[in-house]
Formats: sequence, structure tokens, C-alpha cells
Amino acid sequence: MDRPNKIDSQSETATLGGGCFWCIEAVFNNIDGILKVESGYSGGHQKNPSYEEVSSKKTGHAEVIHIHFDSAKISFKEILHIFFKAHDPTTKNQQGADIGPQYRSIILYHTDNQKVIAEKMIDDLSALYKLPIVTEVKAFEHFYKAEDYHQNFYVNNRNYGYCQFVITPKLKKMGLL
Repeated sequence: MDRPNKIDSQSETATLGGGCFWCIEAVFNNIDGILKVESGYSGGHQKNPSYEEVSSKKTGHAEVIHIHFDSAKISFKEILHIFFKAHDPTTKNQQGADIGPQYRSIILYHTDNQKVIAEKMIDDLSALYKLPIVTEVKAFEHFYKAEDYHQNFYVNNRNYGYCQFVITPKLKKMGLL
């Protein structure tokens, strides 16, 4: 989906990691009120990491999406509801066949209010899961945009095997296709 790059005073930012950024980006590219979604890396210590460096598991970064959203159309709480539906927050450093700390579940909050909302939602959702929620809640520090070929990956590569066998079923399950 092509998004208008209209980021204004009513826009807020959310940074979330829920496994492969291709998957989570595809989900949020289909949500009304989302102005822009970028795939990238955050939560670690290395400056300007590459995909290969993040995949080496030595940077501390997770694959994340950086979302700009219109807070008049969608709230941070609603974004988190979608986020928790889009991935399994009970698997540490893993989503499906994607294994490693770069695939961890993480919420990088931009404001104290986002932190409070995230922690409360995790607490509220905990009773719905058999296993504990392992989603990390951490202050946002830096976002490093991933390489261009990772941006809008699903839109640009629908016939790619990962897209057909992982992302398309996820989008159908969530009612987004």
C-alpha cells in the first residue's frame, strides 16, 4: 500500500519489534491511520548496523518497524493491540522459524505515556496466554533504517517464498487480505 508521507503535528511515533520486520511492516501497512512504516534496527548498541551485522547477533539490535501514525485516527493502545495479534509475545528471541535475539518481541517507547500503556497492556494480556509474555519494554534511543530492499518488502516481493508462506497467511488470519 502506498502511504502518503504526511507527517504532521498530530502524528506520533511507535517503534516495535515482533520477529521479522517484513511481517510486521506488512501488517501495519494495511492499517488505517498509519502514515509511514519503515523497517530498521533498534534496541542495541552498534551505530548504523547493516542487516548482516544485526543477523550476526552481536549488535544487540532487533529488527523493528518505525511507525508514524495519526493519533486522531488510531491510538498507541490500538497499535499495541494489533502488534500483539500479529506475533507471539511468549517466545523469547524467536518468531516461527526466525530464531535469534534480532527477532525478539520489543516495544521501544518514545514517551512515558507509551511506557505506561505498554506495561499495562502486557499485564492485562498476560492472563490470556499459557506462557509468560516476554516482550521487552525499553526506552527508544535510536532507529537505523534498514537497507532499501527491506522497505515495503511484501508489497514489492509478493511472489517471494517467505511472503507466500509466512506473510500472506498472517495477513489473511488478521483479516487484512
